[in-house]
Amino acid sequence: MPGGDGHFRRGRRIRPGRRIATLVRYVFAPLLVALSFLTLLPVGVREPTDAEISRSRGWYPVVGLLYGLLLVGVLKLFVLIPPPFAYTLLAAGLLTVIPALVNRFLHLDGLMDFCDAMWGGRTVERRLEIMRDSRVGSFAVAGCFCVLLVKFAALSSLALLIGSLAASLLVFPVISRWCMTLLLTAFPYGRQQGIGSAFFAGRRPWLATLLALLTAAGVCWLTLGVVGISVLAASSLLAMALGLWAARRLGGGLTGDCYGATNEIVEAFSLACFTVWLGIEPPEYLDLGYGAGVFFHLLDWLPLQGGWFSYSAL
Repeated sequence: MPGGDGHFRRGRRIRPGRRIATLVRYVFAPLLVALSFLTLLPVGVREPTDAEISRSRGWYPVVGLLYGLLLVGVLKLFVLIPPPFAYTLLAAGLLTVIPALVNRFLHLDGLMDFCDAMWGGRTVERRLEIMRDSRVGSFAVAGCFCVLLVKFAALSSLALLIGSLAASLLVFPVISRWCMTLLLTAFPYGRQQGIGSAFFAGRRPWLATLLALLTAAGVCWLTLGVVGISVLAASSLLAMALGLWAARRLGGGLTGDCYGATNEIVEAFSLACFTVWLGIEPPEYLDLGYGAGVFFHLLDWLPLQGGWFSYSAL
């Protein structure tokens, strides 16, 4: 457009240095924050800003995908140990424990505090106080035991359908981390101040939430098709129901323990759904020995062609 002096103004060009700064600001820094918060990986090089913490929610499903790839790698080791299918219970036990170890038992701690507070407190103030208490009550132990038992039972059942287990291992951590992002965006923070308050300091949180949704939906669709999308939708509804129930009992908002509890409950729920759905009618591509969808076509190092992952081979 012509300027006041009659000449055309030159269009603004984004300098390479500014492009890199933008990439770091909106991609790498939030991703590293998500990795440092959800795993034990020592990736933090500095104290993150509140805006970076808020944007990190968009990368939670990506971190979940890394969890899934780790679990599929563990499954590969058990598949290679002869005789096949002889260590299903041991494999299910390790696959239950490894995610908790990688996240430093952060989500299980949230689940236990959540159970104690929801069923042990009679008032909003008392429930919030219980969540800050480091002591463990009977509700916490019972809730943790029930969730871990469902996970172990589902993984043990899926171990009889190795292809279904591999696909489920890749998807269920993505779904649970997406549900954490969903609740972070859908509900306000339940305390005046705390670690979780930084998630609500950034602007336009729906952009990060949209990124998380597209990532989760893409992984579910490429891996398990309609089954994956259906379990994603059902898990999202469950997470919202948990969020609404907890928010009513906590004065209108949620705390960090609520997000951790949601992650654990959704993991158990999604694994149970995969067990029932894939056990009754496994998808056709799992019956052909080619693995689970696009991701397993890319992971050629998995022993797929020898019948290890074939439902009919059982």
